[in-house]
Amino acid sequence: LTVNKNSIPNEPRSPFVTSGIRVGAAAGTTRGITKDEFHEIGQLIAATVFNATDDAKLADIRKKVDVILANHPLYPNMTI
Repeated sequence: LTVNKNSIPNEPRSPFVTSGIRVGAAAGTTRGITKDEFHEIGQLIAATVFNATDDAKLADIRKKVDVILANHPLYPNMTI
């Protein structure tokens, strides 16, 4: 996924003070990630933010991300 800093609509501060992020999903849809999986990814992003200092929780999140990515390989026909 592509992520960049962005302002939130109706933000009272200057546009040069980014107050949020924009998550682009084009790469995920190209890989075949589904609506339900995107919802799960959003939950995983939030869990990462709220547990940024908890190594055990981050490891669990990483395992869940690895499962999603394994189900949608970048080059499905490539063998190594």
